[in-house]
Amino acid sequence: MAYDFDLFVIGGGSAGVRCARISAQHGARVAVAEERFWGGTCVNVGCVPKKIMVNAAEYGMWAEDARAFGWDISLGGHDWAKLAAARDAEVGRLSGIYDKLLAGVGVTRFDARATFLDAHTLDVGGQRVTAERIVIATGGRATRLDIPGAEHGLISDDLFTLKALPKRVVVLGSGYIALEFACLLRGLGAEVDVIYRASLPLRGFDSDIREALAEAMVAQGIRLNPNVSPSRIARVGGQVIVSAGDSFFREADAVFFCTGRSPNTQGLGLAAAGVAMTAGGAVVVDDDHATSQPHIFAMGDVIDRVNLTPMATAVGHALADTLFGNKPRRASYDNVPTAVFTSPPIGTVGLSEEAAAKLGPVDVYVSRFTPMRHTISKRDGRKSLMKLVVCQNTQKVLGAHMLGEDSAEIMQGVGIAVVMGATKQDFDRTIGIHPTAAEEFVTMRTRTRVAGVAKAAE
Repeated sequence: MAYDFDLFVIGGGSAGVRCARISAQHGARVAVAEERFWGGTCVNVGCVPKKIMVNAAEYGMWAEDARAFGWDISLGGHDWAKLAAARDAEVGRLSGIYDKLLAGVGVTRFDARATFLDAHTLDVGGQRVTAERIVIATGGRATRLDIPGAEHGLISDDLFTLKALPKRVVVLGSGYIALEFACLLRGLGAEVDVIYRASLPLRGFDSDIREALAEAMVAQGIRLNPNVSPSRIARVGGQVIVSAGDSFFREADAVFFCTGRSPNTQGLGLAAAGVAMTAGGAVVVDDDHATSQPHIFAMGDVIDRVNLTPMATAVGHALADTLFGNKPRRASYDNVPTAVFTSPPIGTVGLSEEAAAKLGPVDVYVSRFTPMRHTISKRDGRKSLMKLVVCQNTQKVLGAHMLGEDSAEIMQGVGIAVVMGATKQDFDRTIGIHPTAAEEFVTMRTRTRVAGVAKAAE
């Protein structure tokens, strides 16, 4: 059968565009459909605009801290509209680049929704299109809790369309989006409550990091409300009220649901194509990202595995090389460095102490200190924490974790070492750059504790 395209990609985010572009460079006839905005969540309502707002919040703190270093700086009010205009201009610029990237290699672009009619046929904005291979890269979407009054709460996308800073904010959830929003809104001047069901925020992260971040957030004036399950949201006049049971209430000007994201598979017609999904709506794939139909593939947040833009991009590139470049390969999901842009930020790569200890005995090295900048500024809540988790038998560094300024920048380099299988001795014999916070990773000599001994004895 003659197909219209060798490859059709559903979704114009990071994963889909990379896969389409590289496939076209390898000589494939490629098309991409995007119904909302090019660049996906990251460029438009995720990483990029959020990081710009994080930067804005940091400038306010730096201006305050500068006084301790002899600068006579007077802080006026923050201009939300000016920030929004600069942010949106950058988002628009980056989104436009995706169009140019595809056009430059001859990819056919559809500004339309694509749905399956059968395993090789799509309805693309009312047009019938066939393809030999199809990639599903439709990303994820923010969700609300299923509680009365949920319609009165905002989702993460809504932060980037607000016309003014809400003076009082309630953030529901304790994942990285919730905590990033709480910190940047607080840094821009809002009063912030964070409400979550667990005892500590950031489930799945290393426990020392979780505890240290909670302390830092409280120190900067964010009110943490752990072990609380919201049961209702109501709008009374111009206020939004969040309640939990009969005795817990919080009033706010805005409430954000940061309680999770779901794979964006609704209405794609996956049943018509014979593509299997999990109960949660994620597309089921094998190690080569093939679905239950071997010529249909899926990647990125829609498979709900490691929901990070660089991971999705790496998978898209590897799949294109495999399908059309005669260079079969896979992108590894192991030891993926990541960051949380809270205040202070987190950088991490590899296993947490808890995860590593389940595999056997580990040596744990922890260092807590006040960075030089804040020995002068005296700002509360700016202590740094660095941690190495080391396999006791092989001395390989299984995990590296940091809470502190520049942690994301520092962790990128540490991530290379961990991916290469560096040992604690490799770290020890590396000369530190002085005076920096980063040098602490190569000067930790005294073991803090041992974990996982019970597992080793089994």
